[in-house]
Amino acid sequence: MDLIGTILWPLKWVVSAILVGFHWVFENLGMDPSAGITWVLSIIFLTFVVRGALIPIFVRQIKSQRRMLEVAPQLKKIQDKYKGKKDQFSREAMSRETMALYKETGTNPLSSCLPLLIQMPIFFSLYSVLHEAQINKTGIGLLSSDLAKSFGNASLFGAPLHETFTNASGWEVRVIAGFMIVVMTASQFITQLQLVAKNMSPETKESPMYRQQKMMLYVLPLVFVISGLSFPLGVMFYWLASNIWTMAQQYFVIRSMPTPGSEAALAREARLAKKAQRSGSSATAGVLTEAGAGASLAEVEARVNNQRQQPVGKSRAKKNGKTK
Repeated sequence: MDLIGTILWPLKWVVSAILVGFHWVFENLGMDPSAGITWVLSIIFLTFVVRGALIPIFVRQIKSQRRMLEVAPQLKKIQDKYKGKKDQFSREAMSRETMALYKETGTNPLSSCLPLLIQMPIFFSLYSVLHEAQINKTGIGLLSSDLAKSFGNASLFGAPLHETFTNASGWEVRVIAGFMIVVMTASQFITQLQLVAKNMSPETKESPMYRQQKMMLYVLPLVFVISGLSFPLGVMFYWLASNIWTMAQQYFVIRSMPTPGSEAALAREARLAKKAQRSGSSATAGVLTEAGAGASLAEVEARVNNQRQQPVGKSRAKKNGKTK
């Protein structure tokens, strides 16, 4: 066993145990244990378990990205200050001011990449377990040799799960693989488009970070197209399920916790205003309307609470009028 295999072995053991566990559940529900649909469902539910376990890491990534978006305008000012200056002194001064900004605001540009780095070993473990099972290698952990052989020989609609688009033995594999590549690419594009178009403030759209995110909008789908041609169908089902999970998760986060000042934040304020109007709370609706497009949700809620805590009755109004 090589070094990477040794490092990934514990993760591969856990992955295989979860896969076998779901296969056992579907078998006891009356499904054919050797059928491709049984193994595909096991892969999909394995994906959901893995992605569910990674939710805390995803939340941490969102918080880190939010802090980076908040300091983006200040970072742009530093970059504009030294724009066009290529001498060593200017580059060092720019680097010092940038690091001082990160330290002062408690941000780290690499922290947003940390969750991705943590997910990579898990993905490689999933790929290794599924790939080795499909080529009839000895199973790992609870994935016995018989189960690995069963998985390797399984097919869905006549398409063997161990085949790829490039080495397909029949048209069924190319049809299913081609359809999955299109869906994976589309889901990745929509996920990135949601982030770029709806969840970035106007200040962030003027920063270099926006240009990087916009570039990823077109680069990542291209990666899926190229890599999808050489991935076995079984592995592609994991990737497709993971992409759909990411798209739904991103939609929920943008809708419920949008970046302040972004298009999604304004849309959320509008929904809150309509909800207040429907509930008959004219005071809340009035404050939300007066808040304007530039006010944050916290400011809006503060104004609502302040107005609710200081009601003015008719007798008090008359008394104030006489005093004046």
